[in-house]
Amino acid sequence: AQLAAQVGLPFAFASHFAPADLMQAIDLYRRRFQPSAQMDRPHVMAGINVVAADTDQQAQRLFTSQQQAFVNLRRGTPGKIPPPIDDIDAYCSPAEKAMIDQALSCAVIGSPDAVGRGLRDFISQTQVDELIITANIYEHAARLKSFGMIAEIRARACQPFLGDQ
Repeated sequence: AQLAAQVGLPFAFASHFAPADLMQAIDLYRRRFQPSAQMDRPHVMAGINVVAADTDQQAQRLFTSQQQAFVNLRRGTPGKIPPPIDDIDAYCSPAEKAMIDQALSCAVIGSPDAVGRGLRDFISQTQVDELIITANIYEHAARLKSFGMIAEIRARACQPFLGDQ
């Protein structure tokens, strides 16, 4: 954040898996930004996990693949993204669940209405100029459907916040 601000370049933050310092980093970048030949004002991008499905329950189930992958990584057993499961709490210990809840806290999971609200809230809170949307969804067709829904939601619900980017 500090380097991007000093040289007047855009700043991107990986809040989709490391959200703890997001707001502090954005604040530091904006406060210390020095205009440059490339940019006359700060430009912030932030990562966010987004899983959209027809219902909140379907989206939450799809998100369990990402949650399992994080637990597996922390257990020292990384690998391919696992298929979704019905009960993430049965898969991991309470300490592991707390860890993934914190690590993946920049996430919007749910039906189109829930995703629209969540994206608007995230944009309002962070005042980012761009979103870096990510979703580790096991099934390719479900991933494509989710990204298609997100594109429609973004066009409909987030246009006033992000403009035409």
